[in-house]
Amino acid sequence: MNYTDFNAFCESLTATTHVVQWGDADVWKVGGKVFAIGGWSQSDQPAITFKVSDSNYHFLSAEPGYRPAPYFATRGMKWIQQHGVPVPPDADLHYYLTESHRLVAAKLTRKLRRELGLDQA
Repeated sequence: MNYTDFNAFCESLTATTHVVQWGDADVWKVGGKVFAIGGWSQSDQPAITFKVSDSNYHFLSAEPGYRPAPYFATRGMKWIQQHGVPVPPDADLHYYLTESHRLVAAKLTRKLRRELGLDQA
Protein backbone atom coordinates (compact mmCIF):
# COMPACT_ATOMS: atom_id res chain seq x y z
CA MET A 1 0.00 0.00 0.00
CA ASN A 2 1.45 3.34 -1.00
CA TYR A 3 0.49 6.69 0.54
CA THR A 4 -2.05 7.47 -2.19
CA ASP A 5 -3.86 4.18 -1.51
CA PHE A 6 -3.56 4.74 2.24
CA ASN A 7 -5.14 8.19 2.01
CA ALA A 8 -7.92 7.01 -0.30
CA PHE A 9 -8.78 4.13 2.03
CA CYS A 10 -8.80 6.29 5.18
CA GLU A 11 -10.94 8.88 3.41
CA SER A 12 -13.50 6.16 2.62
CA LEU A 13 -14.11 5.44 6.31
CA THR A 14 -16.99 7.19 8.08
CA ALA A 15 -16.52 10.70 9.50
CA THR A 16 -12.78 11.01 8.91
CA THR A 17 -10.70 14.14 8.61
CA HIS A 18 -7.19 14.56 7.23
CA VAL A 19 -4.40 16.89 8.28
CA VAL A 20 -0.72 17.05 7.42
CA GLN A 21 1.37 17.48 10.55
CA TRP A 22 4.27 16.01 12.52
CA GLY A 23 6.92 16.21 9.84
CA ASP A 24 4.62 16.15 6.82
CA ALA A 25 2.83 12.94 7.85
CA ASP A 26 -0.70 12.23 6.62
CA VAL A 27 -2.71 12.11 9.84
CA TRP A 28 -6.25 10.68 9.81
CA LYS A 29 -8.71 11.39 12.59
CA VAL A 30 -12.23 10.44 13.59
CA GLY A 31 -13.99 12.82 15.96
CA GLY A 32 -10.76 14.78 16.29
CA LYS A 33 -8.81 11.73 17.54
CA VAL A 34 -5.97 10.16 15.54
CA PHE A 35 -6.53 6.65 14.20
CA ALA A 36 -3.88 6.37 11.45
CA ILE A 37 -0.68 8.05 10.33
CA GLY A 38 1.09 7.67 7.01
CA GLY A 39 4.67 8.84 7.20
CA TRP A 40 7.60 8.92 9.62
CA SER A 41 9.60 6.57 7.46
CA GLN A 42 13.38 6.74 7.35
CA SER A 43 13.38 4.83 4.05
CA ASP A 44 11.69 5.15 0.69
CA GLN A 45 9.13 2.52 1.75
CA PRO A 46 5.83 3.73 3.25
CA ALA A 47 5.33 3.51 7.01
CA ILE A 48 1.75 3.27 8.25
CA THR A 49 0.92 3.60 11.94
CA PHE A 50 -2.38 2.56 13.56
CA LYS A 51 -4.01 1.71 16.89
CA VAL A 52 -4.57 -1.98 17.68
CA SER A 53 -6.21 -4.19 20.29
CA ASP A 54 -4.03 -5.81 22.96
CA SER A 55 -4.06 -9.17 21.17
CA ASN A 56 -3.18 -7.66 17.77
CA TYR A 57 -0.42 -5.63 19.42
CA HIS A 58 1.25 -8.76 20.78
CA PHE A 59 0.73 -10.66 17.53
CA LEU A 60 1.97 -7.91 15.19
CA SER A 61 4.93 -6.95 17.39
CA ALA A 62 6.45 -10.32 16.52
CA GLU A 63 5.62 -10.25 12.79
CA PRO A 64 8.15 -9.20 10.11
CA GLY A 65 7.44 -5.72 8.75
CA TYR A 66 5.64 -4.54 11.91
CA ARG A 67 6.93 -2.95 15.10
CA PRO A 68 5.60 -1.07 18.12
CA ALA A 69 5.07 2.44 16.81
CA PRO A 70 7.81 4.95 17.63
CA TYR A 71 6.68 7.61 20.15
CA PHE A 72 3.35 5.86 20.88
CA ALA A 73 4.66 2.54 22.20
CA THR A 74 7.13 4.25 24.54
CA ARG A 75 4.15 5.89 26.21
CA GLY A 76 2.39 2.56 26.81
CA MET A 77 -0.08 2.96 23.96
CA LYS A 78 -0.99 0.03 21.73
CA TRP A 79 0.03 1.36 18.33
CA ILE A 80 1.83 -0.56 15.59
CA GLN A 81 3.80 0.72 12.63
CA GLN A 82 3.96 -1.24 9.39
CA HIS A 83 7.28 -0.44 7.79
CA GLY A 84 9.69 -1.69 5.19
CA VAL A 85 9.53 -5.11 3.68
CA PRO A 86 7.89 -7.52 3.48
CA VAL A 87 4.91 -5.41 2.49
CA PRO A 88 1.70 -7.02 3.78
CA PRO A 89 -1.28 -7.47 1.47
CA ASP A 90 -3.51 -4.41 1.22
CA ALA A 91 -6.39 -6.47 2.66
CA ASP A 92 -4.41 -6.88 5.90
CA LEU A 93 -3.79 -3.15 6.20
CA HIS A 94 -7.42 -2.41 5.32
CA TYR A 95 -8.48 -4.64 8.22
CA TYR A 96 -6.08 -3.01 10.70
CA LEU A 97 -6.97 0.52 9.59
CA THR A 98 -10.69 -0.25 9.85
CA GLU A 99 -10.14 -1.72 13.32
CA SER A 100 -8.11 1.32 14.37
CA HIS A 101 -10.94 3.58 13.21
CA ARG A 102 -13.44 1.45 15.16
CA LEU A 103 -11.31 1.41 18.34
CA VAL A 104 -10.83 5.17 18.34
CA ALA A 105 -14.47 5.90 17.45
CA ALA A 106 -15.64 3.63 20.29
CA LYS A 107 -13.90 5.95 22.79
CA LEU A 108 -15.79 9.02 21.58
CA THR A 109 -18.84 10.18 23.48
CA ARG A 110 -22.15 8.63 22.46
CA LYS A 111 -23.41 12.08 21.47
CA LEU A 112 -20.43 12.71 19.18
CA ARG A 113 -20.69 9.23 17.64
CA ARG A 114 -24.33 9.94 16.76
CA GLU A 115 -23.51 13.38 15.35
CA LEU A 116 -20.81 11.84 13.15
CA GLY A 117 -23.08 9.02 11.97
CA LEU A 118 -21.00 6.36 13.70
CA ASP A 119 -23.85 5.03 15.87
CA GLN A 120 -27.29 4.10 14.75
CA ALA A 121 -29.94 6.02 16.73
